[in-house]
Amino acid sequence: MIKDDPSSRQFVLSEKERLILESTVRRTQCPQAIALRANILLAADDGLDLTESGEELGCSRQLAGRWRKRFARSRAGWGAAVDEWDLDTLTEKIAQALEDGKRSGAPATFTPEQPRPSSFVRSSPWPARNVRRNATGPFPTGPRVNWPTRR
Repeated sequence: MIKDDPSSRQFVLSEKERLILESTVRRTQCPQAIALRANILLAADDGLDLTESGEELGCSRQLAGRWRKRFARSRAGWGAAVDEWDLDTLTEKIAQALEDGKRSGAPATFTPEQPRPSSFVRSSPWPARNVRRNATGPFPTGPRVNWPTRR
């Protein structure tokens, strides 16, 4: 059950919700943004207000308030059915609540799965750190090389 009463600043998570949020924070492959959001909710459940949450977690008061409101809104949308859900379903719902929402603006041009187009390929005359140097010396040769001058 979640209560987000502005006058009393109560924010109460159920035992299952708290367990899921704590396990989310402890996961080694958890993105930092998701872990921060889970920590904001856990701090709210511990009784910290928005300013204290922000100071403890290194984020702004507004960010702490935003994620408390978003989670409370998501939780209110689940209704009474949340009590009947198993742990896996509740975990999935909480993960969806902690994800970024859709953003306005132009859609993404490239998906992470697509290879980079040739226009984004590195065009520097200097080799990357893990590239073997050429046989004639440590630096590439050719018309594009601007050798540094010493004064």
